[in-house]
Amino acid sequence: MKRTMKIGAGVAALILIGATGFLRGRGETVSAAASGVKVVNDGLIAAPGRVEAVSEEVRVSSELSGRLKTVNVEEGDRVVQGQVLAELENSDYRARVAGAEAELALREAELRKIVNGSRTEERREAEAAKQAGKAVLENAKSETERRRGLAERGVISRDEADRYERAYRVAQAEYEQASQRFALVDVEAREEDRSKAEASVAEARAQVAEARAVYEKSFLRAPMNGVILRKLRHTGESVSTQFDSPVITMADDSVLRVRLDVDETDVAKLRVGQQAYVTAEAFGDRKFEGKVIRVGRILGKKNLRTDEPTEHVDTKILETLVELNPGEKLPLGLRVDSYIAISKK
Repeated sequence: MKRTMKIGAGVAALILIGATGFLRGRGETVSAAASGVKVVNDGLIAAPGRVEAVSEEVRVSSELSGRLKTVNVEEGDRVVQGQVLAELENSDYRARVAGAEAELALREAELRKIVNGSRTEERREAEAAKQAGKAVLENAKSETERRRGLAERGVISRDEADRYERAYRVAQAEYEQASQRFALVDVEAREEDRSKAEASVAEARAQVAEARAVYEKSFLRAPMNGVILRKLRHTGESVSTQFDSPVITMADDSVLRVRLDVDETDVAKLRVGQQAYVTAEAFGDRKFEGKVIRVGRILGKKNLRTDEPTEHVDTKILETLVELNPGEKLPLGLRVDSYIAISKK
């Protein structure tokens, strides 16, 4: 009987010890889940994180209101900086460019005319008219003097002499007019006329630049190399500058980063440059390595939540950024478990 009681007491003691150990282990697990941090060992800081691109997510919107003529990309497409992602209906903008360019051509022609002066043919014509007027004047003068002498000797009447006098004055006027015409054609452009023409050309060029700039805004171009994440608008849909209406979202995923929620109890252990790695359930035991490149300066609320009912939602965290090594590939937005090696001092 005593032997049976001793065996029963021993079994009870073993059950009690096992239950105590289970409850202690259960308490640690609950505590870790509640804080959002996995306890690994004393040499690592563990925290939940989310994968993001080096550029984060970029929303590509139109600077003009209008209707989309084409959207040239699909989700997952790779694009290069400057590539046309979408185009607005822009025939009116293109017409404005053509009109501004025509006005510029007209202003430039006017400037050339002022700078170059009259054509050679016009100069020759004006000079010939001047020379002809001079010959007529000299002939009229000679005839007038001869008729005046004949009238004084009574060979001809005074009226006839006066008629030649009047013809001489007319020849003088015509010669003066031809001389003025030649001077006007032959003279260089006045400074004020040239300055005015140059100002007109400058204004026309500015109008061309403005028209081209507006026309260029009807094309939505990729701001960087990257991948298309979302196609939010389609051909035929309207966009407006009055409210937020992005057409495309994209990101530069050439380098991946992980944004961590590090528990406030571990912030003193964080340093820029610490080695780190992340794991994801979908990739099994594979480790994706990197290093800490940024440590936040202010504590805040959690960004990442688990489905654990015991999770502490009021826990303060410090955002920390880990950059993965070149060549590491993970889907953007993937939730991961992150581990940072604590620096030894």
